[in-house]
Amino acid sequence: MPSILLVDDHDLIREGLKHILAKQFPSARITEAGNAEDAIKKVSKAKFDLVISDLTMPGRGGLDVVRQVKEIDPKLPVLILSMHAEDEYAVRALKAGAAGYLNKTNGTTDIFKAIKMVLQGRRYISPAVAERLAENLEPHDSPPHSYLSDREFYVFKLIAEGKSVSAIAEQLSLGLTTVSTHRARILKKMGLKTNADLTKYAVQYKLLD
Repeated sequence: MPSILLVDDHDLIREGLKHILAKQFPSARITEAGNAEDAIKKVSKAKFDLVISDLTMPGRGGLDVVRQVKEIDPKLPVLILSMHAEDEYAVRALKAGAAGYLNKTNGTTDIFKAIKMVLQGRRYISPAVAERLAENLEPHDSPPHSYLSDREFYVFKLIAEGKSVSAIAEQLSLGLTTVSTHRARILKKMGLKTNADLTKYAVQYKLLD
């Protein structure tokens, strides 16, 4: 009887996942967490066989969940299930220690396959992610956005999507000054000057969903 922790800030998503999991894993014990902080507390207090986490949540996100879970229980696998395309986040998630990465648009067959593989102690890597990882192994100049920290990359994507500093601060539960500092570092690291430049860059590298 696997014990699974679902981490997502949307009640509807968690309910949908519970319904899907109940069909394939009727004996599973499902626990829910609405944010990263709650998830980390639950992992600290109880034993789980698998954590399925969203990527983007208010406050700390899924990559933070991966790292914190691995510090608490290195053997506990974390499967990222996100609305974001695999192009960039999947590699970051795997490097952070995730056991796999799935887009929420994947069908139930892929979700079940990924969960079964991860529960068996294996990693789930889709063909698209495998190709992306192979590209990273090839000798070539890394694009500027690859040097951003995970938090900076979150902020970069939101700026590129046209969100204001205040909106980003609210979504990520950060202070306005912190977001502005991240923005300044992002522009410096990427050699750009304006938000419009960031948007053009994101479009060029197909980083917008």
